[in-house]
Amino acid sequence: MVKQFWNRWKREYDYKTYMTAGGSLAATILYALYNGFLGISHASLWYGTICVYYILLTILRGAIIIAAKRIHLRQPPESARDRASLLISFLLLILNISLIVPVSIMVKQQKPVNMTLIPAIAMAAYTTCKIVMASVNLRKRRVSSDSLVWLLRTISFIDALVSILTLQNTLIMVNSHGENMKMFQLTAVTSAVVWIAILLLSAVAIVKGIRRVKSEKPDNSGR
Repeated sequence: MVKQFWNRWKREYDYKTYMTAGGSLAATILYALYNGFLGISHASLWYGTICVYYILLTILRGAIIIAAKRIHLRQPPESARDRASLLISFLLLILNISLIVPVSIMVKQQKPVNMTLIPAIAMAAYTTCKIVMASVNLRKRRVSSDSLVWLLRTISFIDALVSILTLQNTLIMVNSHGENMKMFQLTAVTSAVVWIAILLLSAVAIVKGIRRVKSEKPDNSGR
């Protein structure tokens, strides 16, 4: 059983993606709860909104995994996958637009308390690992023709970019003391760049989804 699982893991990229996505759900939920704990303990609206964002992002990931399992039994599955991917891509864009709320809070430097260096170090290590892994997997997704696999890898990379915002906010809470115009300008620029990149990734996912769905119409009409 273990050998069969390992052989399939090595051979089938789509299978590997769905399995790792299922495992990452637990990690994302724990990360969301950690941010929720910080939000409650420090009375921080920033961490509260990030907690809600990660919970909703986890729900979208779960929806993709469930959809993939159900669609696998349909004929043809490609058409159903493309439509499900397009729908979830629109939901992802709406969710990422809502990131303007925590981004605005961070830019305004509305922080209730100074944090110690330990959370910043832990956040930096976690963010670095996520960025490296998500970047590698984003490039590897080219080997798959499954639109839901593509969307899962896109969501993972977006997840990593949001972690950059979280790390930035943590560093601000550790190092910022009082009003600092240079810090305000730097935060505004970096936050805007990350947020725009996230929106672009969401928009590209929608465009690809629309193209996939449209490309099916000639085939379906000819049947």
